[in-house]
Amino acid sequence: MTAKDAAVAAGRDLGLDVTEGKVLYELFSVVVHLVPSPVVARVPTVLPHTTTPADLARRQQQELDVAQWLHEQGTPVIPPSPLVPREPVQWDGFSMTFWPFTEEDEDSVPDYVRNSELTADLHKALQAYPGKLDFLSSAEPRFVREGLELLESRPDLVDPADVARAKREWLVLEPLVSDETEFLKAFPGIDLQPVHGDSPPANIFAGVNGPLFSDFELITRGPVEWDLGGLGLELQAAYDRGAIKNGLRTLDKNVLRFVNAVGAIRVIAYLSCADQLPAMVEFMQPFINQWRDTEPYQA
Repeated sequence: MTAKDAAVAAGRDLGLDVTEGKVLYELFSVVVHLVPSPVVARVPTVLPHTTTPADLARRQQQELDVAQWLHEQGTPVIPPSPLVPREPVQWDGFSMTFWPFTEEDEDSVPDYVRNSELTADLHKALQAYPGKLDFLSSAEPRFVREGLELLESRPDLVDPADVARAKREWLVLEPLVSDETEFLKAFPGIDLQPVHGDSPPANIFAGVNGPLFSDFELITRGPVEWDLGGLGLELQAAYDRGAIKNGLRTLDKNVLRFVNAVGAIRVIAYLSCADQLPAMVEFMQPFINQWRDTEPYQA
């Protein structure tokens, strides 16, 4: 059974009127419109080998909870669908969540400068989130370490010299993403809070009634820089403008250097999942090329 078929079957089992599943997006997840119901299912399909079904369900529940909470506070988000219970659903080996079908502004052109500035609005709203979140869980340190080890035997996917450098850097970085105390020792004075976890400037949906924050599946607790990694000076400056407007601190250059290094090595580690999605090898190559041109990370 495919992810689309599983979404259709699960939707029908929940009592939705579903005549067909229309795939709206497919990369690391498959997003399926359950036609004619005003509901879409999001089904993760490319998962690290360290992610258990229980891990995935817990992460999905956190996403549903934070999206619902933000919606209730008046933050512009895509909330969970009100037509089904607010919980992940397992079907034939897939775990999925359900969201309202939201009409997209087809004439909209992605504006990452605006989106970066809007991210400060999201951070302001998230400061009051009452749910418990783990420190930098979206860094997935165990997966990165084991993924790099797997890649040592896959020179067809990653140059062995790149893997060797990544492993050296990860020895320095892993303690900082695994232990909040170690992070705070390295970056004294940096406050931690709930953050989106997966580059919100790239995950703002262009709705017909305005931009909507979406895709909170990597929601975590950490420095705000975690959400701005790899975005460059122009977008960082845009975020800083939004931060000042919201009474938040501006981005710290040392923490940005840290999150950029972690992000680059996570990209490399994810190539250990290439058998699940072969297209990611070509997709991620520009990020690896950019990383090669940077200085190795040192504490």
